[in-house]
Order: sequence, then structure tokens, then C-alpha cells
Amino acid sequence: MADVYEQRSYAQVPIGFGQKPGIVVVDFQTGFTDAQYPLGGAPLVMRGVENTQRLLQKARECGVPVANCYTAYHNEEEMPYWKVGAVRETFIHGHPCTELDPRIYDPDHDIRICKSAGSIFFDTTVASYFVKQRVDTVIVTGCVTSGCIRASVSDSFSYRFRTIVPEDCVGDYDERPHQDNLRDMSRRYADVSDADACIEYIEDWRRRNAA
Repeated sequence: MADVYEQRSYAQVPIGFGQKPGIVVVDFQTGFTDAQYPLGGAPLVMRGVENTQRLLQKARECGVPVANCYTAYHNEEEMPYWKVGAVRETFIHGHPCTELDPRIYDPDHDIRICKSAGSIFFDTTVASYFVKQRVDTVIVTGCVTSGCIRASVSDSFSYRFRTIVPEDCVGDYDERPHQDNLRDMSRRYADVSDADACIEYIEDWRRRNAA
């Protein structure tokens, strides 16, 4: 049976890669990547860390702008109305779970952003940074797919960036919401790709600009 969304013209127009890439890394902080914390160490998230690490190595080598964020608050009064208990209890400035995972953060290259909402773009300088760098294509990596990744993709789309989500560079706690949200984003806002295709695009971008 044909997909009802396709029948109504969803996912008909591919976005494609543009003239210059930028990468956002959403919430690969130890609260999500270290299994000692309540939200940490999910297998899909750890797979995302490994592939993002590989993508970022190539990106930095080629001079691609990278915005790397974590979520933290001064206290619970500052927070939005999170329904996630672990966020309320541990995502406080100074807590070890707010530290960026060293596997994906390079302070000599990346800009480091503290975000206070779902999207890396909300109330931060990331969009204006990319505009200054003449980025037109944003590659979204990080976690979790059904939460802050989806929010970041929606905002990237709203800022008129070509938005690419490498499936193996994002992660969630369960395969089903991971795939469901990727499928839904791909119908509307983004192209879903993989790390290898993004690396190939970055290498091609470097060759074109070196000519």
C-alpha cells in the first residue's frame, strides 16, 4: 500500500547538500554519554557518538564550522517545565553530567554553547555564527532523536538552512521513536543521510574550494 504521506506530496522534493557545511553537535554531554548517569550510555546514543567523532575528525581537518552544545541551568527555577526528572536534578551548572564528552569536543576548533531549551538554535548565537561563516547546509548530530534533535532540525529548517541528519550520528533510547522521528523529519524538514555520505560531501567541498 502506498504511503499516505507520499500520496499527499510529502517527501517529494529532496533538499541536497549546498555550498558550505556547518555541523551542530547537540547534547553529547556526559549526562547522555556516561552510563553512571540516569540518562547516560544508551546503545543508540553511543553509536551516535562513535560516528559523530569520525565525522568531526574530517570536518575539523577541512575547516568546517562546528557548534557544540550542552544543556545546563543555574537552578530549577530557571528551567522550563521539563518532565524529565534527571534533567531537573542533575543538569545544573557545575555538575559533571553537563561536561561535553571529550570524544566529540575540540575547544581549539568548536564554538561551545550552553542551551536552555530543546533546540541548539533557541536563544543562542548558533544561527548568526553560521550566517557569518556563510554556511548554508547544517548537518545535525547528537541526541536524543525524538527530543532535542527534532527541535534543532525544526529550527534549522526555519532559519532556511539546508538540513541534513546523518542517521548513524544521532541516537535515542529506543529504535522505534528514533526511526519514527527520522522518517517524519524526512517528510518535511530534512534529508536523512549517514556519516559516510556527509564525509564525502565535506571532502568534495574542500576539493572545490581548494581549486
